[in-house]
Amino acid sequence: MIVVVRMLASRILALIPLLLGVILFVFIVMQFSPVDPALAAFNGANATEAQLEQFRQANGLLDPLPLQYVHFVWHLLQGDFGTSVITKEPVGQTIATALPLTVQLTLLGLLIALVLSVVLGVTSALFRGRWPDHLIRVVTLAGVAAPAFWIALLLVQWLAVGKGLFPTSGYVSPADSVSGWLNSLTLPAISLSLPVAAQLTRVIRTSMVEELDKDYVRTARGGGLPPVVVVGRNVLRNALVNPLTVLGLRVGYLLGGAVVIETMFALPGMGQNMIQAVQDGDTAKVQGFVITIAVGFVLVNLIVDVLYLIANPRLRSHS
Repeated sequence: MIVVVRMLASRILALIPLLLGVILFVFIVMQFSPVDPALAAFNGANATEAQLEQFRQANGLLDPLPLQYVHFVWHLLQGDFGTSVITKEPVGQTIATALPLTVQLTLLGLLIALVLSVVLGVTSALFRGRWPDHLIRVVTLAGVAAPAFWIALLLVQWLAVGKGLFPTSGYVSPADSVSGWLNSLTLPAISLSLPVAAQLTRVIRTSMVEELDKDYVRTARGGGLPPVVVVGRNVLRNALVNPLTVLGLRVGYLLGGAVVIETMFALPGMGQNMIQAVQDGDTAKVQGFVITIAVGFVLVNLIVDVLYLIANPRLRSHS
């Protein structure tokens, strides 16, 4: 336990410069934006040059870039993401409203991807070289190649428009109706999860095949242990350690893919709000949304690292 805590502390300390670098990258990229926050603030009104200059002065836009960055980070540490130049509302308030939906969509998509990948990956490995293995490999190859938005279009055409089983757009809060919430997020979550499930299936299959070829598996089988016990108690647990390292990157894909999927299904999450902010030229919102998603990606990878340490006792013993 002490080893895990010490390694967790070292990972958290290593995240500090990484997060500062992410924030710096976003800040610099936004400086190259052709959108002038002063012009966007007046929303197309005929502002005088004096009014524009006054706005830039009041919001620190005329300060040297290093000083702007320091002020930006200082405000972020206080939970202040700035104020929207369009709606005049705090960006943090918009993030607090939109983030829960994106988290719900991502977690639901992750759950579907994990269930599908474990079932298909284990089945493919157990039937290696036979028709179930060949079929799963072909299907997963197609899943890896298919983008989430294309899958979403097919599902909407088939299950929403054709069968009428799911709504084509909109969101129902779980506080209003759990069944309505699940109904509104099922198609977006499936669209988001299938490419990830296909990738994880291939990783799990490879890991399972390597584990099944080890000496201890042959010894256990030779000793008369039932295959279900051998696979369930030893092989599966050991085989799922390596796919954990891939899981963090795939969660990042889910977060990024949610931007497109939310827009397609008119879900008022981070993705749709960010697209709207880009169209409006609301740089404060864009910065806030991008940084939130980037920080979420970093934290998810931290959690995956911790899970990997817990699941792999050999790594803990060497650290």
